[in-house]
Amino acid sequence: MTSEPGASAVRTGARLVAVPGGRDPAVVSGLRRALESRLRGVVVPGEAAVPAPADSHAGEVDRVDGVDGVDGVDGSSVLVPHDPTVNDPLGAIAARLRTDVPAGTAVILRTSGSTTGTGHLVALSAAALVASARATHERLGGPGRWVLAVPAHHVAGLQVLVRSVVAGTPPVLLDTSAGFDPAALAEAVATMPDDAPRYLSLVPTQLVRVLDAGPGAVRSLRRVAAILVGGAATPPATLAQARAAGLRVVTTYGMTETGGGCVYDGVPLPGVRVRTTADGRVEIAGAMLASGYLDDPDGGPFAVEAGERWLRTSDRGRLDHGPRGVRLTVLGRVDDLINTGGVKVSPTAVERLAGPGVVVVGVPDHEWGELVTAVTTAGGGSLAELRAAVSAELGAAHAPRALVRVDALPLRGPGKVDRLTVARLAREALAEPGRHGVERHGVEQHGVEWRAGDPHSGGADRPIS
Repeated sequence: MTSEPGASAVRTGARLVAVPGGRDPAVVSGLRRALESRLRGVVVPGEAAVPAPADSHAGEVDRVDGVDGVDGVDGSSVLVPHDPTVNDPLGAIAARLRTDVPAGTAVILRTSGSTTGTGHLVALSAAALVASARATHERLGGPGRWVLAVPAHHVAGLQVLVRSVVAGTPPVLLDTSAGFDPAALAEAVATMPDDAPRYLSLVPTQLVRVLDAGPGAVRSLRRVAAILVGGAATPPATLAQARAAGLRVVTTYGMTETGGGCVYDGVPLPGVRVRTTADGRVEIAGAMLASGYLDDPDGGPFAVEAGERWLRTSDRGRLDHGPRGVRLTVLGRVDDLINTGGVKVSPTAVERLAGPGVVVVGVPDHEWGELVTAVTTAGGGSLAELRAAVSAELGAAHAPRALVRVDALPLRGPGKVDRLTVARLAREALAEPGRHGVERHGVEQHGVEWRAGDPHSGGADRPIS
């Protein structure tokens, strides 16, 4: 394959419009309306939005701070959905731009994680977003009514809004600003009109909480035609429990660079092509691919072969051929990212903020997939201090949820920490009786620190609020 330095047609004066996403319906409704305006010409050919005003200048940056300014969005706008708590999202993007915005770009999203630890800026065209939505509807049996229960500024939440725009149905916007509540989700589903299939997207952590909530929540979700679960690998036991309870769970695989999920239950969506390289790395092609990285002028993982664009992922996989065609099994990451509750966390980025003598590893966890765990020696900072330092820079999702102290960090060479041994020590510590002391509050899990190998650690646990 040949590397792709960038799209041939670019917009040097793209009009970026910051639109808050998040979890509050009053805010998210503004993003939904902005998407309707931006995608109108692709969803309904011949009904293109009004072009940008004649006095728009190259490099113009617009800010939409709430739901009242989205009427200015048109067919030339480039939307920047962002976490409402982030200050100056456009300034942050402008500081990282290393290439022009490709022509046709509708949305710029930042990935939740990458080998850089800070995420990439991904340009998604209107055509790619709509192609993804239509492929989803074709696989699921047609357009329907969607429930938004995940943050709207991430690709999974954004696609719920895009699919609703394509379907022409208003989405149900679940308020998760105070945490995910299975009972509220069940009530929302129960009150939805039955004139179209009901669809829902969740991360595995949310599915676990639905199952733990009891028969009432499960009974209501049986009305959902398809519950898409992605963002992280779903434990087989959780899948089996959900399906045994009558929930129509569909596992999804995809990423921001593919406009969201592109492989459902191991089978590529219509128009999606998947292959693996000699070393088992997964590569993907299709109309839903992003236009590229805006912070990487060299093209990043996108390349062209025989006129077709391919994305080289950081995942290892295996392809099997069966009655439904090719089936993909994802075997793991090529890199060392921690996938916790659907958010990809870079240990290196967390360690940089945590300070010297702290090693960050992922420990398998039933609810979160992997638990971000800090391992350090005696004399290091407290868990509360670590969480504060990391949360301030990367966000709470990246902060360690557990802290394990060891007598010494194992090495595998001069100055090189043996991460495999560190991870084993962390797993053993978290499996001890003291593990019950981990406190959960809403959607947040608060850690407990104790000394690995200390017989008195169980009585020394102290919850961190």
